[in-house]
Amino acid sequence: MSGADGKFFVEVFVTLFVIMDPPGTIPLFLSLTSGRTPAMRRRLAGQAVLVAFFVITVFALFGQSILNYLGITLPAMQAAGGLLLLLVALELLTGRADEPVETTNVNVALVPLGTPLLAGPGAIVATIVFVQRVDDAWEATALAAGIVAVHVVLWLFMRYSVVIIRVIRESGVTLITRIAGLLLSAIAVQLVADAVTAFVKEA
Repeated sequence: MSGADGKFFVEVFVTLFVIMDPPGTIPLFLSLTSGRTPAMRRRLAGQAVLVAFFVITVFALFGQSILNYLGITLPAMQAAGGLLLLLVALELLTGRADEPVETTNVNVALVPLGTPLLAGPGAIVATIVFVQRVDDAWEATALAAGIVAVHVVLWLFMRYSVVIIRVIRESGVTLITRIAGLLLSAIAVQLVADAVTAFVKEA
């Protein structure tokens, strides 16, 4: 692997790290898993990262083809992700996320943790762009290594966020839930605004 390939790996890792924001997932993870046991939180952390990795991998391999086949533009996907995040943010702000669910079949590791919080529109678009820059096997290896490394870091942040709960207790999680809801709503609105801007430019 050449120095250029190493630079490409760093670029992939840093870009996805900034977009997926492992430190920023901690309050959202604690909020969405409120009321779960530590063992359940650890299990959900692993499942969420696996879901995100699966989604990113699928779009890395077939993303552009899927979008072209369905006639979906990147701004449309971004707007859809923003609207879904807005619904989650409203639940966090109103306290509905803290209410006990009536069924054990609800798995927040799939939605919204795995996608669109972790494997969101930004990460998917960035991955598709990086794939288009791959020219040889070494660059493909660097891209794959960067994606895997980011997901390992994501898992570590969420896995050990369980320790935080022992310090801040459930009352602290409630406070974090409201703050996370506010931040998440801002992120959602920004995604929709960026999508509208892109639609206007294309028009």
